Amino acid sequence: MKLSDEIALEVDGLRMRYGTNDVLKDVTFRAHRGEVLALLGPNGAGKTTTIEILEGFRGRSGGRVEVLGADPPHGDESWRARIGIVLQSWRDHGKWRVRELLAHLGSYYAAYSTDKITRPWDTADLIEHVGLTDQGDKQVRMLSGGQRRRLDVAIGVVGRPEMLFLDEPTAGFDPEARRAFHDLILGLAASGETTIMLTTHDLAEAEKLADRIMILNEGRIVADGTPGELAEQFVGEDEVRWTLDGQRYVRSTRASTRFVHELFKTHGDAINDLVVRPSSLEDTYLSLVRKAESTHDPAIGAGVKEPAR
Repeated sequence: MKLSDEIALEVDGLRMRYGTNDVLKDVTFRAHRGEVLALLGPNGAGKTTTIEILEGFRGRSGGRVEVLGADPPHGDESWRARIGIVLQSWRDHGKWRVRELLAHLGSYYAAYSTDKITRPWDTADLIEHVGLTDQGDKQVRMLSGGQRRRLDVAIGVVGRPEMLFLDEPTAGFDPEARRAFHDLILGLAASGETTIMLTTHDLAEAEKLADRIMILNEGRIVADGTPGELAEQFVGEDEVRWTLDGQRYVRSTRASTRFVHELFKTHGDAINDLVVRPSSLEDTYLSLVRKAESTHDPAIGAGVKEPAR
């Protein structure tokens, strides 16, 4: 997708300190209008802190932040009306019916329509868009987990936000609910009207949804690019498994083709059950966040015996 030249979000030298602990250290990035940006990282990396600063819910120790042209802590009501937020979970309004709740929340946005965007989203259209047509008259507490998450998204976008924040949006989802949620977000992104930033632990989810992936580790951005760019920039190691003289071996290498050639050159027909598993972007991610030290011994005999099971 060709991105707009308009900058929706800009972060420059963002820092956050709690006591003597630097949670964020000189974080810098930007997002274009209509872009889907995924922020990945292990627990404690600073993902939620970053999102909360961008939403205006948390102060910062230093650096510059601009979201839709405003510094979040100082954004006025009209700016807030342009922002959508989907939290990890919430449990309010269980007795409300879906249609009534969305109509009620949407009524707060009516005064903030512009020449370009009519707010709020029409309730019936929104319910259909998030796949809750059959649940429109149900109480919120009667919804399934997947249906409730769709409602969370509907609440987040009822004001037709120009910037949408999703914090761990599919945590605890079963595969079917996760797939439906992904389809929903991809549909929102396809319009090009909403910039979306999401945090997740799931690299496959980020690859599916995001135009760009950033990896945050120990308060710093350690990788930033499209999934394809990251795969090229951080080439992982292929895994080679084989059997020799009845013993199973496993070896990680960046040159699997050459390794296999030398393996057969040395051992010939004695090699059995050869399997090569190419490296993935997930391997790269895990390697980055764990700061794994790669060891590349060219000796063929360096294969490690596979533990007995």
